[in-house]
Amino acid sequence: MCGLCCSAPLLDQVPASLIPCLDSKVTMEAGGLPLELWRMILAYLHLPDLGRCSLVCRAWYELILSLDSTRWRQLCLGCTECRHPNWPNQPDVEPESWREAFKQHYLASKTWTKNALDLESSVCFSLFRRRRERRTLSVGPGHEFDSLGSALAMASLYDRIVLFPGVYEEQGEIILKVPVEIIGHGKLGEVALLASIDQHCSTTRLCNLVFMPAWFSPFMFKTTSGHVQFDNCNFENGHIQVHGPGTCQVKFCTFKNTHVFLHNVPLCVLENCEFVGSENNSVTVEGHPSADKNWAYKYLVGLIKSSPSILPTEDSDSLMSLDLESRDQAWSPRTCDIVIEGSQSPTSPASTSPKPGSKAGSQEAEVGSDGERVAQTPDSSDGGLSPSGEDEDEDQLTYRLSYQVQGPRPVLGGSFLGPPLPGASIQLPSCLVLNSLQQELQKDKEAMALASSVQGCLIRKCLFRDGKGGVFVCSYGRAKMEGNVFRNLTYAVRCIHNSKIVMLRNDIHRCRASGIFLRLEGGGLIAGNNIYHNAEAGVDIRKKSNPLILCNQIHHGLRSGIVVLGNGKGIIRNNQIFSNKEAGIYILYHGNPVVSGNHIFKGRAAGIAVNENGKGLITENVIRENQWGGVDIRRGGVPVLRSNLICFGYSDGVVVGDEGKGLIEGNTIYANKGCGVWMMSSSLPHVTSNHVSYNGLYGVAVFSQKDGSGELPGGHGAQENFSEDGDAVLWETELEKDEDPLRRPVTTALVESNSINHNGASGLYVQSSEALHVLTNVIHANGDRGITVAQSSQLTRVANNSISCNRQSGVKVEAQCKVELRGNGIYDNRGHGIITKGDSSVVIENDIIGNRGSGLQLLPRSDTKVIKNRIHSFRAYGIAVRGRAKALVQENIIFQGKTSKTIFQQISNNRECVLQNNKFLVFKKKSDTWRLVNPPARPHLESSLRGPSAAHSGQKGTAMATRITARVEGGYHSNRSVFCTIL
Repeated sequence: MCGLCCSAPLLDQVPASLIPCLDSKVTMEAGGLPLELWRMILAYLHLPDLGRCSLVCRAWYELILSLDSTRWRQLCLGCTECRHPNWPNQPDVEPESWREAFKQHYLASKTWTKNALDLESSVCFSLFRRRRERRTLSVGPGHEFDSLGSALAMASLYDRIVLFPGVYEEQGEIILKVPVEIIGHGKLGEVALLASIDQHCSTTRLCNLVFMPAWFSPFMFKTTSGHVQFDNCNFENGHIQVHGPGTCQVKFCTFKNTHVFLHNVPLCVLENCEFVGSENNSVTVEGHPSADKNWAYKYLVGLIKSSPSILPTEDSDSLMSLDLESRDQAWSPRTCDIVIEGSQSPTSPASTSPKPGSKAGSQEAEVGSDGERVAQTPDSSDGGLSPSGEDEDEDQLTYRLSYQVQGPRPVLGGSFLGPPLPGASIQLPSCLVLNSLQQELQKDKEAMALASSVQGCLIRKCLFRDGKGGVFVCSYGRAKMEGNVFRNLTYAVRCIHNSKIVMLRNDIHRCRASGIFLRLEGGGLIAGNNIYHNAEAGVDIRKKSNPLILCNQIHHGLRSGIVVLGNGKGIIRNNQIFSNKEAGIYILYHGNPVVSGNHIFKGRAAGIAVNENGKGLITENVIRENQWGGVDIRRGGVPVLRSNLICFGYSDGVVVGDEGKGLIEGNTIYANKGCGVWMMSSSLPHVTSNHVSYNGLYGVAVFSQKDGSGELPGGHGAQENFSEDGDAVLWETELEKDEDPLRRPVTTALVESNSINHNGASGLYVQSSEALHVLTNVIHANGDRGITVAQSSQLTRVANNSISCNRQSGVKVEAQCKVELRGNGIYDNRGHGIITKGDSSVVIENDIIGNRGSGLQLLPRSDTKVIKNRIHSFRAYGIAVRGRAKALVQENIIFQGKTSKTIFQQISNNRECVLQNNKFLVFKKKSDTWRLVNPPARPHLESSLRGPSAAHSGQKGTAMATRITARVEGGYHSNRSVFCTIL
């Protein structure tokens, strides 16, 4: 490249005193010619002349810079020692500056000669020693030498050996004993070298050659201590080996079925290279970087720092910019809105239908066959006082108690308090908005240090395609990959055995297995990558690996987006994970990651699945529009699910399947078409402080019914395979024994302190064979009953809940159910306050006020104790006993609500209903005042029980997925629930 610096010297190199006169001089000389003509003249100059012209003055300096798209482009593309600056990934995209690209390549091509300057400066009396000129030795037919070996025998320090077109096959191993430069003459491909070269000297450079292995060795080149530089070469069907403290610098090279092996290297740079058709790994980085560094290390570090950075800036951070409305639309960074698609919300009035036999448009409540009152009036019951008096007959005296209904407790507030409206935009709170990669790195100093570090091997702007493996990092190796493309490989990157990788801005797609695979305590930083269309997981984390996965797009995978298993850990933060065929994030076999701030959406299975004793801390994620459960917990899974937004799913919000456990706390579960939270009775979750609203079916449903027969829809009935080579793996020998302080052991499923409102069916539906505690919840304005207990062979304890303004009864207990209702406030429901057929049920110390039906209705064959309640009904009886109901009604206060109704209704010949020490209050005039005092209106949330439960023994994980179905009551939907399954 003429041996001259291709970059124009800076104007600062010219003495400041000369600049004014130079400027005036050029003004006089060039005043008569337009700039376009000067550019045309200067376009004919060679590189040395351009450098000299740039020193004339500031005006000429700027004029030389203006030739970027003309002369500098010609010089860059016409150089035989380099290729297009964006080759091989974007050869059609022009660089920002051709001159800067040409400069960077020129400086890089001279790295190998830096050692000569060091040697010369260290020799005594160097000022008196005459500098030796470099010789050029020609090799080829009709030239000075006929073989490379003979030329090397005559070469001196830093000589140039030029191989003219032809094929050169060396019969023995070539030993490089002195620093030389070996260059092929002509176009790339015209000079082929079949040799095995072993470098013993401090530095060498090879350029414009095609390397092939000799017949006696697969190694084409190897070095153990020196520095080697390859520019614009092709390597075919062999190996290159560099051992530390040796270094290498490779640019604009093609590797066809060639393996680059780097062992304990302190620093190697592979830039703008193409790796094609490898039968094994294309690049292997093994061993911790050597502490013993050769002379080239500091120059390589300086060259890397001087080159344009690939780290994102605020303006250039476009990779993490998916618009939440649709993946097919334009992407914009850090979007804050969710657009509701579809023509109708799952809980809109048009989606519900009146029960058979009701009169259209009737404002009166109808009485069903079981005596339950069903209101047909629109839901306008968000107020504190009972609305039921608004349509009372004016000629009847009606008395209202003074009390306050506890409404829903918002978690995120704002957009999530009202019903979802088609086409509306929902504003996300700041804690759930995606940050850019630059923002995340600025917040996390450790991540910034990793992203800025240079150690081991740097692979930048390379293409890996159509082979088995991309980069394999093992045995404490270190590698950094920036701006590469990995496609059509078996896998892109493997990191094992305490190795560390840094992956920034890579494109990984169409791998036949996982895109990135970490195991055996691998780690590092995986940030800003685009990972898609891979046959297995986009990122696979196993066996105590602990990476930081930050601001990636992981999408359209044929299986899961990220899999964490076998004691794998990791921090998964601020990623967009969408449109994967299986779970967006799958945690199992004691995987225990921290999953926070991600947007997981439009998956064809669950958003996050925790299975087979998986753990994990899952916080502040947006999980939306997934085909199955937003979060699916089964088979011993015990995550902490906290402060997430789980919305607009096509099935249930949270599914806790067979033997699922964990803490589900502080989440907003909104507008899912199935249930808000769906649990099996054999599971033991702690569901607390969630906001569950506007879901299409039940707010919270607890089922024991299951059907194990039949295939799962979509052909997903088979066990998912997570082994490396396709065989099943048993992980029991590697399970951790440590206890997580975030998880409290429980022996009974607990639904506590939740706000469950405006759901399409009952707020809470129980059909269970296990014990259940329902404590201190606000169950408000649901489309069916507040609580329905359809099956409860063991005790279901309902205590200190506010149950108000539901479309039917506040609580309904079916036959043969064991239920304890204690300390609840049951207000303003459209049907009865409580209706029960249950056996051995207890209704004690509740406030049952302002309901449209009877306050308490006891149906035939029920057995109920009614003790110390305060009961009032506007339209009907305080307590109504139907048929042969067995009851003990003791020490209750029953208020009269209407002059035409008595306080208590009982079948005359029913001797099994015992009344003792009840107080009946009948008003005589409208000015009478009754208030709920001593105690004040229930529930008394400050006195609720929140103590931890005892530990529960471990369960055996089930091998096959279970098909779960649920029968739905109330006429709001079809007779079977949406399938909820882990795929």
